[in-house]
Amino acid sequence: MAIELSTEYGKVFVTDEVISVLAGSAALDCYGLVGMASRNQLKDGIAELLRRDNLSRGVEVHRDEQGVLTIDLYIVVSYGTKISVVAHNVQSKVKYMLKDVAGLQVDTVNIFVQGVRVTQ
Repeated sequence: MAIELSTEYGKVFVTDEVISVLAGSAALDCYGLVGMASRNQLKDGIAELLRRDNLSRGVEVHRDEQGVLTIDLYIVVSYGTKISVVAHNVQSKVKYMLKDVAGLQVDTVNIFVQGVRVTQ
């Protein structure tokens, strides 16, 4: 299901897949984030780190009856970083990016830390 945005030139339809990719790429720009993790750990393995071409697999987009957006991000953080600070930065960056790029108002960004990775 796509979100419909009306402009003076016509209508724009933004799909959940586009929202997922935008949110995932915005999250990966944050310091302390190693990558996105799989949403389905039983199927894909425990905290499998996903490459850039699979950004949407670590993101879930939920919309209620009023059209309010909630984004769930499944991430892997870098060892030695403060998880709460990384999570807050990711939440802020995703909300800002979706509002700035797509013109979407996101109500909530939920962060699920699926693992900690030692970077080399």
